[in-house]
Amino acid sequence: MRARSHAVLAASVVLALAAGPLAAPAFAAPPAPASRFADQRGPAEEALRAAIAGLPNQYATAALVRVGTTGGDWHGSAGVRDLASGRPAHPDARFRAGSVTKVVTAATVLRLAAQDEIDLDAPVQGYLPDLFTPDFEQPISVRHLLNHTSGIKPGDGLGDDFAELYAHRYDTLTPQQVAASAIAKGPEDFVPGTRQQYLNINYTILGLLIEKVTGRSYASEATRLVLRPAGMHHTYFPGTDPRIRGPHNRGYQAVEGPDGTTRLVDVTEWNQADRWAAGDMISTTADLERLLTKLFRGRIVPQPELEEMFTTPAGVTGADRSAGLECREIGGQVFWGKSGSRYGYSAVVAGTRDLSRTLVYSVNSTDAKSAGPKPVADAIAAAALR
Repeated sequence: MRARSHAVLAASVVLALAAGPLAAPAFAAPPAPASRFADQRGPAEEALRAAIAGLPNQYATAALVRVGTTGGDWHGSAGVRDLASGRPAHPDARFRAGSVTKVVTAATVLRLAAQDEIDLDAPVQGYLPDLFTPDFEQPISVRHLLNHTSGIKPGDGLGDDFAELYAHRYDTLTPQQVAASAIAKGPEDFVPGTRQQYLNINYTILGLLIEKVTGRSYASEATRLVLRPAGMHHTYFPGTDPRIRGPHNRGYQAVEGPDGTTRLVDVTEWNQADRWAAGDMISTTADLERLLTKLFRGRIVPQPELEEMFTTPAGVTGADRSAGLECREIGGQVFWGKSGSRYGYSAVVAGTRDLSRTLVYSVNSTDAKSAGPKPVADAIAAAALR
């Protein structure tokens, strides 16, 4: 069964299912795998079709959805390829997967750990002595980076709001510069391993670690160790190329003008080099479905390293993130997965560990980076994870 999960990760998923209690459980060991749905329910096709009907609208211009259940699968698409032509959305389009990239980065690190090239308990300062200053006296393990308990401060970006970032969308900020800016801010905000704080910098540094121990680029190693074994033939890392190669649906951001009117700005082309191992991957819904299916079945990361992806840090109150994934209990089912967003694009991969119910979507949201409700994505999640 296809499957990967995770209603838990995206704010949109949480908002969509707000009818029930969704407080993140705090547990030191991975939850037991959810049992298969006893009634063998298939996808709620009518609700799924309704969720993406009427696109484009003020909330999104296109949507691609794949739902897997024990009772069958459902694939759907809606909206337009671009607003100028109004052509139907490409059902197999590539899109910016944002922080779903972290699943691939974590799997790459765990593959290297399985090959004894990385020790998850070893201080990252020992692997990257030229990055860390002597001020970082507390050991920060590789595992701390994987589960966001490192305490390292965030790195710099190219702006603080959409207008400033958009003005620099063709500029390059390298991962090395991002990491150096974080380290320059001084030692950790908290003792490593005592709190969980989700930040891109953890995975930027993991990308540097991958390159240091292998002597090869992050993109080449992630492709060799994860993308190829998963059969993700339409997924790639763009580097400094601002374009999305191949068929894709254009992304737009809603921008309010001085007169109070809102216009949609095309944000498809954007240099994502600073997001790198934390969020620059370009993929398809079919490829992301393959990733989580093979990942959860143990065909990419072997045991016992795979358990790192289903284990939240012990003794950390409220921790709901593991190595590359996040977990939630919804309707009596435990979901694991990851969300991601870049301007113009929102993505989610989610499912139960036994793959009895899975969801993968890409929505061309017109306010993808907002923390507020996203009606189209919320409706998809509610229909898929009922």
